[in-house]
Amino acid sequence: MSNASEEPERTDPGAVPAVPDAYQRLWTPHRMAYIDGEAKPRSDEAGADCPFCRAPGQPDEDSLIVTRSEQCYVVLNLFPYNPGHLLICPYRHVPDLTDLTTAERHEMVDLTARAMQVLRRAKGAHGFNLGMNAGHSAGAGVAAHAHQHVVPRWEGDSNFLPIVGRTKALPELLADTRSALADAWTD
Repeated sequence: MSNASEEPERTDPGAVPAVPDAYQRLWTPHRMAYIDGEAKPRSDEAGADCPFCRAPGQPDEDSLIVTRSEQCYVVLNLFPYNPGHLLICPYRHVPDLTDLTTAERHEMVDLTARAMQVLRRAKGAHGFNLGMNAGHSAGAGVAAHAHQHVVPRWEGDSNFLPIVGRTKALPELLADTRSALADAWTD
């Protein structure tokens, strides 16, 4: 009599075992749109293909815009690293920090500082990763439209999932995060 917990004998050394491997899995199929590039613009031109050009023309709740300013706006990242991952985007479609006007750069920095204050108050963030990926080779998903990342961090927020499983567990829906941050922005 065979023990059910033992792996069955296989004649093909490359065969998949019939016994589960005891790993727990957190499925995130929605991220395939990002990984495969379906959600990325096909062109570097401004317009309907650019998500950062398209967002300001939609209602804030639909586009996940948290707040709007004169030169730039703040929007939730559709593929966040952490809950509350924000992007500071100029309205103008320019590819690089060096292409922004002085007013756009100053407002981007002011909005970044304000985003940090709001994320501390609304989400209890302990720290932040701030940055801009300039160009496709630097990792920019939307390289044609400059944008600043504001990623909130918490003590102990890193675990094995991103390293081993290339997966990030997010405990809150984007619409709920947008609503909480938009409310906190006006306080």
